[in-house]
Amino acid sequence: MTHVTKTARPTTETVETDAGTARITWHEAKKARLVLAVSHGAGGGIEARDLIALAEALPAHGVTVARVEQPWRVAGRKLAPAPKTLDTGWRGIWPALAKSGLPVISGGRSAGARVACRTATELGAHAVLALSFPLHPPGKPEKSRAEELLGSGVPTLVVQGGNDPFGKPAEFPEGTYALVEVPYGDHGFAVPKRAEISQDGAVAVITDAVVEWTGSLG
Repeated sequence: MTHVTKTARPTTETVETDAGTARITWHEAKKARLVLAVSHGAGGGIEARDLIALAEALPAHGVTVARVEQPWRVAGRKLAPAPKTLDTGWRGIWPALAKSGLPVISGGRSAGARVACRTATELGAHAVLALSFPLHPPGKPEKSRAEELLGSGVPTLVVQGGNDPFGKPAEFPEGTYALVEVPYGDHGFAVPKRAEISQDGAVAVITDAVVEWTGSLG
């Protein structure tokens, strides 16, 4: 299980974009070699269990974590805008993420993972972390978004719940990306109480996989 150590208190920064004001919560590593920027999905915020766990675990391994709130969330709106607007917000946030000069991993959960994949090559992302990639709408596998994932153009890690209605691991197409399954996990990586893995254990699968993967990136 990933070892978590006490790190500096998080700091927040607001960033003006063409889609509105965004907000970054920084979790700094003492000797950073990478920055992992992760945004939320269309139905939640940066308090998602996986984003918090990564922010707590990765700084001890030389990775500064930036949890990013898209402008629509900062503005208090409940519904996410169109993908084009999400991409505009991410582009506007990018200079603040890259200002340290360190390689930046573009990441996010659900809709945020789609944004990261769509913009990775354009923005010069070092890699992509796709948490709960929504391969298709629930019950509609024919409406695949695989092209976004396969088109990221950079090293990509997908972390997917075993029972994610937006796409179970077995549904994902062959490709050059890596995929880690969180047993029994749903779209938010929640596991049933009677599952063979605890909720803490499921979160540890996520953090362990991301620590190992970021350690392998050149």
